[in-house]
Amino acid sequence: MTSGGASRQRLLELLRRHGWNATSFQAMERGFRYWFDAEADAAVAYLDTRRARVVAGAPVAAGERWREVARRFIADAERQGKRVVFFATERTFLQRVPMRSLAAGEQPAWDPRAWVERHRGHRGLKEQLRRARAKGVSVSRVASQDVVGSMRVELGQLITRWLSTRVMPPMSFVVALEPFAFAEERRYYVARATGRFVGLLVAVPVYDRGGWFFENILRDPAAPNGTTELMIDTAMRDVAADGCEYVTLGLAPLAGDERWQRLTRRLLGGFYNFDGLRAFKAKLRPDVWTPIFIAWPDDVAAPLVVLDVLRAFAGGSVIAFGLRAAVRAPRPVLFTLGALLVVWTLALASSDTKRWFASRREQAGWVAFDALMAAALFSLAKTWRRPLAATASIAALCDGLVTTASVIRRRQLRKRDWRDRIVIAAAVVAPFAAAAILLGGLQARRPRTAIARQ
Repeated sequence: MTSGGASRQRLLELLRRHGWNATSFQAMERGFRYWFDAEADAAVAYLDTRRARVVAGAPVAAGERWREVARRFIADAERQGKRVVFFATERTFLQRVPMRSLAAGEQPAWDPRAWVERHRGHRGLKEQLRRARAKGVSVSRVASQDVVGSMRVELGQLITRWLSTRVMPPMSFVVALEPFAFAEERRYYVARATGRFVGLLVAVPVYDRGGWFFENILRDPAAPNGTTELMIDTAMRDVAADGCEYVTLGLAPLAGDERWQRLTRRLLGGFYNFDGLRAFKAKLRPDVWTPIFIAWPDDVAAPLVVLDVLRAFAGGSVIAFGLRAAVRAPRPVLFTLGALLVVWTLALASSDTKRWFASRREQAGWVAFDALMAAALFSLAKTWRRPLAATASIAALCDGLVTTASVIRRRQLRKRDWRDRIVIAAAVVAPFAAAAILLGGLQARRPRTAIARQ
């Protein structure tokens, strides 16, 4: 098991011969470990989560040797006390390597040689392209040496602007953002408007299919409408001119009609726009949608497999990742805070005035304040508005400070039993937590300079 520079170069040589999986090139990025099978001229790229090895796609090997390579890799992992999970496999892999499986989503693919004809009457796409061009957006392919050289700083600034608008924290595994690694193997398409970069599309090779995976499609948050579509259209035409037969935009996670998929999309929709991503890719009229699976040996329980995959994407602890996500104030968190505050407000309104407050007027004031805060949180959960979020964060911080001062000043509040102390602790901690979440949301949604808004 290795992960150094020499190992990555060795893997690259294997990828050029056997890189069939759409995500195969992503194994060149940091964090992966490599298991080489000299007997089969093969490799397996995986992320070690301490309890499991989560593999990126199928083994890097000739298809007819997948089964024997997978068997030897699983045996090696078991000797180390590790489970094995194959993520982002296709049905072809499952047909050759029988395993238990779970649908992870769907992946669209195009034959770019038919792109122009397929979209000849596509009015929606044409309108988006027209809008972008009308605002002065132009897209061109740029040399990799320029991307990592003279353009590196400005493109890095574009990436920072794009990342700052993401509600979900950056993830690891096959969605890690490393657009400059092994740049000479990639293709880069840059969108410009008003003299600056407003978009970047990075394509990575799928060697064994003679195709490309449009891995990163980054758009300045203030870029004109249609910028993304114009980058995709330009890249499709460019690879088609070279005779390319295969392009994918990658996985649409949880896409599908199974009940658990619909439920999960609904529960996590405030953290990630699953339906929106699937709809955008569908709008581009793919030639085919390919089911993508999680696969694992029969003797491993499905819940453990799902947890292993989540750990891989989280880059470690799922709980720590969840806390990082919560602090960025996504919609479900704001709604939950509002709902909890409603319960708290009702409890305040019905509590014993003499036991908890200096006067009935103080009690009424806190009830009114918390009712307004709950209304603000529900409003922000529906539509994020920066001025309201800033006001609510300041109000929550003041709430925490005033409550803390009140507890310190009123000694009788500290002479209570353990149940009352839990209530007092919640009254002190909750406002500061809400303030931190709202401030995190403000940071994650920093406004950017508008480009060609008129």
